Amino acid sequence: MQQTSAIPDIYYFLFAAYEPFLTVAGLVGTLFDPQTTHNAQAPWPPNNPPPDSLPKATLVTVVQLAHVCALIGVVNLFVLTAARRHLQSQPALQEKIVFSLLAPLLVGDFLHLYLTIWTLGDQKWDVGSWSPMLWTTIVLGLTLMIPRLAWHIGMGRYVDSRDGICQKTLKGVEISRIACKVSISIISTGVTLLKLKISCPKVMLQIQRL
Repeated sequence: MQQTSAIPDIYYFLFAAYEPFLTVAGLVGTLFDPQTTHNAQAPWPPNNPPPDSLPKATLVTVVQLAHVCALIGVVNLFVLTAARRHLQSQPALQEKIVFSLLAPLLVGDFLHLYLTIWTLGDQKWDVGSWSPMLWTTIVLGLTLMIPRLAWHIGMGRYVDSRDGICQKTLKGVEISRIACKVSISIISTGVTLLKLKISCPKVMLQIQRL
């Protein structure tokens, strides 16, 4: 079935509900327990346990990072909701707006995954030592990256370069059909008047005077 929206229900749920929920939940968890959030990001060497308390600079950095992630989720919610509500009748423009939001986020998804693994150094190959939080970060990141990639390749949504041609063709056919009906109506009216002129010239004379 041809899609008429650049942000159909499944994508709207993923990027305007699921993603904001994850990011806001991450912020709340960080605010309640920033030390656990920090210490669980990566495995610690046996001879170097995590600190009992976080330095102020580290605490500020962790909270700021969580806040930025939550902000991105909230921006998704507002922009995608506005695009669905106000650009429903303009899917081509809707697609451009949504692309402008999701394109940098897709780049961010790839960089987030790459940089997370890169910063592990030699431990990136020792997946058995990865912390539950690290696994959660990677898996949840993939649950957003894969749908964003699917959106960009046009799966299950309106794509103007593909679906716009069909819509324009259907619109042209509809206009032609209406024009044909109007032409037939005009011809029919003309034939009726011609018959009336032949059979009732006096009536036609009165019509012309009017």
